[in-house]
Amino acid sequence: SRGTEAQRRCGLFTQGRCCARRRVLGQHLRGHESANQPVGHRGANRMPRITLESATLERAHYDYLIVGAGFAGSVLAERLAAGSDKRVLLIDRRPHIAGNAYDHLDGAGVLVHQYGPHIFHTNAARIVEYLSRFTEWRDYEHRVLASVDGQLLPIPINLDTLNSLYGLQMNEREAEAFLASRAEPVETIQTSEDVVINQVGRELYEKFFRGYTRKQWGLDPSQLDRTVTARVPTRTNSDSRYFTDTFQKMPLHGYTRMFERMLDHPLIDIALGVGFADVREVAQYRHLIYCGPIDEYFDYCYGRLPYRSLRFEHTTVDQARFQSVAVVNYPDETVPHTRITEYKHLTGQQHARTSLSHEFPSAEGDPYYPIPRPENAELYKRYKALADQSDEVTFVGRLGTYKYYNMDQVVGQALALYQRLRQGLPERIPEAVERPARG
Repeated sequence: SRGTEAQRRCGLFTQGRCCARRRVLGQHLRGHESANQPVGHRGANRMPRITLESATLERAHYDYLIVGAGFAGSVLAERLAAGSDKRVLLIDRRPHIAGNAYDHLDGAGVLVHQYGPHIFHTNAARIVEYLSRFTEWRDYEHRVLASVDGQLLPIPINLDTLNSLYGLQMNEREAEAFLASRAEPVETIQTSEDVVINQVGRELYEKFFRGYTRKQWGLDPSQLDRTVTARVPTRTNSDSRYFTDTFQKMPLHGYTRMFERMLDHPLIDIALGVGFADVREVAQYRHLIYCGPIDEYFDYCYGRLPYRSLRFEHTTVDQARFQSVAVVNYPDETVPHTRITEYKHLTGQQHARTSLSHEFPSAEGDPYYPIPRPENAELYKRYKALADQSDEVTFVGRLGTYKYYNMDQVVGQALALYQRLRQGLPERIPEAVERPARG
C-alpha cells in the first residue's frame, strides 16, 4: 500500500493498522457528507465538488492526489489540471478551501479572515501575474501600531516611534546616532535576542520585542533562532509601512473567491472535511502531493515537530471603526492577546459595524508556525531523509517542508515544483524563491 515503505523504515507501520483504516472508512464517508457543501461568500460556487464516496467507491483514477487546499495545494492543482491536463483529487480536512487564508462573511455581514490577518506582498512579478488570473486587486499598504507605555507607536521602529516614545524631535541622522548609542554589539549573532540588542539595545528590546515574542512563541527570544526577529527591520526615517515590497495589494473580493476561481476546472475534484487517512488506502492515484505536516505523514515516528498554534476570538462591535490601523500589537506580557485585527482596513468594505479578532498564541491546536530552534531543524532533517527515499510522495508548503514561508513564497515554491513535475524530473522539494524585502 501507498506510503508503507517509508513508514516501515520508521518501524511503526503494521498491517493491522492498515486494515483498521479500511474497516472504518464507511463511517468516515457517511460522516463527511455534511462537510462537502459549497463555501465562499460572493456568488455561486462553481468548483467541481464531489463526495468522498464518488472519489473512492467508484474507483475514479486520478493522476494526482493533493492533500491540503491552501496556497501550495491549490496552485499545484490548478497548474496540473490547466497546464498539463492532469486529473486531480484535492482534499482538505477542513470544511473549506484556501487554508489559513480563508475569508468569509461573518454573522454581521463583515468580511473577516478566519485565521488572522493575511496581507499579500511580494517582489516577484511572475507570482503577481499568476495570481492576477484569478483576482483583481485593491491597493493596501499594511501599517501596524504597538501599544507601549500608554501610546500607540509605529512598528517596525522608525523615526516617529523614537520621537514619540522619548519626546524628542530628531531627524534621520540624529536617530541613527541615537540607535547607535543604544545598541549593544553582539560578536556572534545566534538568537533573536542577539539580533535586536545588537541593533537597538536592551531598552527598546524589552519594550517592543521580548514580551511579544515570549507570548507568540512560548519561548524567550534568547531561545529562538535569529530569523524570528530578523524579519522585522528598524528604520531611522518615517516610513511606517510594515512591508516595503514592490507589490502590496489585497484580493479585491477576498482570498476565498480567488481560490474558487483558481480551482474552477473540470479536471479538479474537491472533497472537503476529508483527511488523508480517509483516502490513502482506497483512492486511486498515480502520485501524492502532501501539503500537510511531514511528521504526521510518517506517523510521528521520530516524534512530533513542534509548532506554535493560534486561537482567535472574533467579535463585532456597533461602530464603524474601532482602531486607526488594521493591526495593533500588545507586547506587554500582562495582556493575554498578542494583537487585535480590524478587518475592514484590509478589505476596504463599507459597513456600519466592524469585526475584530483577538489573537492568542497556543501550544495546542492546528499547526501554524514551525518553531525555529536548532533541535527542531535536526528533527526535520530526519523526516526529510525519509521523504527523499519516498518516491510515491512529494512534500510541499509550510507544513510539508517545516519552514516559515510567506504566501508569495509558497506560491513560488508550488510553481517551481509544477515545472519539475511537467518536465518529468525527480520531484525534489524546491526551496521558496524571491524572498520579500525585510526593510
